[in-house]
Amino acid sequence: MKIKVASIKKVKFKDLDINDIFFNSLKADYLEFEAWFERKANEDVYILKDISNKIQAFLYMKIENEIDNQINPPIKEERILKVGTFKINPHGTKLGERFIKLIFDRMIQEKIRKSYVTIYKKQQPLIELLKTYGFIYWGTKGEEEVYIKNFDNIVGDIQKDYPLINLKNNKKIILSIYPTFHTSLFPDSKLNTERDHVVEDLSHTNCIEKIYLSGANNIIDYKKGDIIAIYRTAEVGKMAEYSSVVTSICTIKDIIDIRKFKNLNDFLEFCNDRTIFKKSDLISFWNTKRYPYLIVMLYNIALNKRIIRKELIEDIGISRMARIVAYEITTKQIEEILELGRDDKDFILI
Repeated sequence: MKIKVASIKKVKFKDLDINDIFFNSLKADYLEFEAWFERKANEDVYILKDISNKIQAFLYMKIENEIDNQINPPIKEERILKVGTFKINPHGTKLGERFIKLIFDRMIQEKIRKSYVTIYKKQQPLIELLKTYGFIYWGTKGEEEVYIKNFDNIVGDIQKDYPLINLKNNKKIILSIYPTFHTSLFPDSKLNTERDHVVEDLSHTNCIEKIYLSGANNIIDYKKGDIIAIYRTAEVGKMAEYSSVVTSICTIKDIIDIRKFKNLNDFLEFCNDRTIFKKSDLISFWNTKRYPYLIVMLYNIALNKRIIRKELIEDIGISRMARIVAYEITTKQIEEILELGRDDKDFILI
């Protein structure tokens, strides 16, 4: 079942009902959970509720400035982000990925290089997901295992190094996305003018890895590790100069020609829940080959400041005559986009 929600919300512990069935497993695992919950009354926690007002996801994070001697071996770090409690009710919408991205966003916001999670070994699906995005086994804390994410541990793998952006030895492009698809694919890049847009608990919204289909003939020239600046095109009736905007930075994982799939079922299974396109759309694309190129990409970051087309032309040096579909730019131009769009750009670059 796909559960429609308005958004992930940051609330106080005291605003939550500890008798919600969601907390039963946490009470069973942690004998002092209720007392701990009460002590945290005025602290912030991130949650997601379903349409019945029941919690489906819960994430508590805190910045630590001292060594936790219960961790073996001790983590000797002056400042680290601790993921204190992290639970997802699995329901087939890749919600875990959306919350992992929230952890990384907090690390970037606070300029913290390391984060750690304590987790029971029985939570294997979540552990595997954490490992996919660069958390590595550190040790134990009581009966729990400890996993660490270290932004300084660069291994040359775009998923394990995620969300950091590598601008070295690769190509950069601006890729256009229609407004109809943009915010459902890139929820953290929602515009201020989209206050009424409802972000849903859907797989293609939550997942870090996205699939978009394009008809741009030159897209096949790009490869894993190349960088994409997502360009939300103008809405009907609005001037592109002010309403077409660069909103996000992604990294290409793969570019696949649709004709390489043996049959329709293989194509549909590959796209599965990572694309915004409906099954009927995908079948049409398969039959017509109108949009023959699958762009598989990781959603690294949203820009804090959206960059309008006018700025792309006047400040970044994009030609006014350029037709931005999959438009190649220079390393200097992507650096300037990041300079305009993120105050913390030096922190997120490899």
